[in-house]
Amino acid sequence: MPPTSRNLVVMFADIAASTRLYDTLGNAEAQATIDRVIGIVRRICESGNGRVVKTIGDEVMASFPDAETAALAAIEIEQNVSRQRTSRGTPIAIHIGMESGPAIEDDGDVFGDCVNVAARLTDLAKGGQIFTSVRTASELSPAMKKRTRDQDAHTLRGKEEDVGVVELIWQDSEDEMTMMSPRQVIAAASVKLTHGARDIVLGATHSVLTLGRDQQNDVMIADRKASRLHARIERRRDKFVLVDHSSNGTYVTVEGESELALRREELVLRGRGRVSFGHAFQDDPTEFLAFSCID
Repeated sequence: MPPTSRNLVVMFADIAASTRLYDTLGNAEAQATIDRVIGIVRRICESGNGRVVKTIGDEVMASFPDAETAALAAIEIEQNVSRQRTSRGTPIAIHIGMESGPAIEDDGDVFGDCVNVAARLTDLAKGGQIFTSVRTASELSPAMKKRTRDQDAHTLRGKEEDVGVVELIWQDSEDEMTMMSPRQVIAAASVKLTHGARDIVLGATHSVLTLGRDQQNDVMIADRKASRLHARIERRRDKFVLVDHSSNGTYVTVEGESELALRREELVLRGRGRVSFGHAFQDDPTEFLAFSCID
């Protein structure tokens, strides 16, 4: 059958802290516990007009025809799984992400941006949480929209702009709903970067910058000690993080502090400072990247 394209809602339901189950229960019992939960998720999806696309270890990927159907299934999954216990009486939790959009169905699998976003939202959610985007939440019924709570905008890997996220509340207890505190509003963040005569500002609309000797990078580094794909700077909500991918390391000096060497590590940029590529700044101050975080 040739691939088909249509609008779907993709959901990922992932058992939280499954590795810990193996540590505490042993392989056989942990696997049996996971299979039991996967069975619950599968049954609810299939009985709720959804289709289980595949299971990936402790995670189920499913598709639904619309947001309301997916939301009802997600709530039922959380309610059922929250009642499950291990043989030692430990609660089991599941975290869920879902996203609507155009998708390609091919040989039983589903592909598209909505798949990627749903997976990122699942990673963002904690055990017992259901996350979806503001856009998908807008497709819900008025009654279901009342069960949503704003979770601010988040930087999702692979998305140039932040995605507004909401949590779908599945608990029916009024006391539980009242106890939930509102999320803190995260201030917009930006950082000014200077490389030679070039100034670059990263912010809400431009949130990732790649650096290295290869021409495909956003900033091309001339220093021969730099790697072809040396490092990147990416925004994560209200912070900017420098991620080193290089062979020789990335050297960072925050104003007023000693120089730090990153080797396949990350560092949250703060204040003002400079970045050298492949060597300490004092060894060759010819080329560097200056940064200034803007509140």
